[in-house]
This record gives sequence, structure tokens and C-alpha cells, in this order.
Amino acid sequence: MTNIKFAYNTLVYVDEDIEQGIKRIAGFGYDAAEFVGEPEMMDANHIRRLLDKYKLEASSICAIYTPERDLVSSNPDIRKNAVSYLKKCVDFAVTLGAKGISVTPTANMKIHAETDRETELGWAAEGIREAGLYAEEHGIRLCVEAWNRYETYLINRLEQSLALVKAVNLQNVGCMGDTYHMNIEETDIAEAFRSVGDKLYYVHFADSNRAAPGRGHINFEPIAKALKEMNYAGYVSLEILPPLADPFSGAKFEEFYDLYTKESIAFLKKLFNQS
Repeated sequence: MTNIKFAYNTLVYVDEDIEQGIKRIAGFGYDAAEFVGEPEMMDANHIRRLLDKYKLEASSICAIYTPERDLVSSNPDIRKNAVSYLKKCVDFAVTLGAKGISVTPTANMKIHAETDRETELGWAAEGIREAGLYAEEHGIRLCVEAWNRYETYLINRLEQSLALVKAVNLQNVGCMGDTYHMNIEETDIAEAFRSVGDKLYYVHFADSNRAAPGRGHINFEPIAKALKEMNYAGYVSLEILPPLADPFSGAKFEEFYDLYTKESIAFLKKLFNQS
């Protein structure tokens, strides 16, 4: 047995009423739903009522990093805005009962640095520390996620995530791994997870093509074995996205709704030997 819980990211449920997504995730037997980090566009109290109605947890806030929310921008006003955004995500998480927030220092799809790496990592640590202190007051974790080289240039592997986490030096700031990104960047996904040990705070699962696990070529068995041997007791959340150059464009693919949601929970339960 394992204490791992399963979640599904509602990000892929494009143009659908949030209640339908929550109902679907609960109905297929997940423990939790993950929510898009757009606090000003979502009714947190309404979502919390729906979670209570369907007896579902909120696992995490999937923060969205745009050019206006860039923790390593050379513009100090943009860096300040990024920290402010993270604090709003903390408030959003508290209302929903979510446990953490994903953090990536750069804007999504930003692939060129604006200054030297040491300076940018310093800005990242400074901003994450300020937001992290606020999150700590509210019992929320910040999870530094490594993205692949085509979406960011700064934090691509878990060893880099861990180095930044150590620089921040807060108990509630840890690492986050996503198997889709890791299948591009890591030599051995299972060993990469092991390398961060008890600083692994959150996990995303998606296959090599960012579809449901089992529809690509990642071997998830050694990954599950590593997580169990590490006594990882957090969430494994499905973040599966459309096969597009820009998967965040809002395109709707029907298989990501009922089909992949149902298929993925069955895959996870078998993988982790949960009934």
C-alpha cells in the first residue's frame, strides 16, 4: 500500500463549466482536482462549495507564468508583479483547501535569458522566498517545477530545482517533477526523483507525448517503484495536454475529458497497486 493520492488537472477541460469537471473527477474515483492559477477569473468560494458537494479535495494550484508574471524579468516591476500574483494564488489555495502551488521562475515559452544566470537565479530565489514566507503563514507549499528546454531555459532538471530550493531555504518550498518534461531532460526519471528525496513535494504524470499514461513510451513502473520506496506521500496529478506546439491555446480535444480521465485513474491504481 501507499499513501500517494491521485489528482487530475482541470486545465485541459476547456470551455466547460467547472462543476462538470469536478463531478467527472470525483465520479471516476480521484482523490483531488488541480486548478488553474487564475484567482481573479475564478470564484473560489463557489469552487470550494462544489468540492464539498462532490467530496473531492483540491490538490494544488497550477500557476500560469506569463511575461507579466516573470520572477526573473530584468524589469523589477514585473518581478514584483510575479510575487504579488503568487500571493494571490496562496489566497486562492487557502479558500479551496489546496495544499500547494507550482512555481517556475520564467514565463512559459521564454527561452532566452535577459542577463547572466547567477543574477537571474538570485532574483528567482528572492521572489520565491518572499512569496514563500507569505505561503508559510497560510500553511501552503510552493513547488519549484522543472520544465523542458523548449518552454524555459532556466530550470530544466530536478537537480536545478533542488539547488534553487536550497537557495530559498524555506521548509515549505520544495521540488516538483513532471514526467513529460523529465522524459526530455532527465537521464533516468526514477533516479531524478530519488535524488531530491524528501524535498519532492508534488508530481505531475503525463506520457512522452503528453497524453494519458500508457499512450506514449515512458516506462512508469520504475518511477512508481521509486516513489513508493521514497515513501512519497503527496499527490500524483495528471497534467495531460493536447498535441499542439502551444498546448495552452485553448483547443478542445474530447479524449481528454471522459476517456483520458477514466483511463488514467485505472492506470494509476494498477501501477501503484491500489484497489
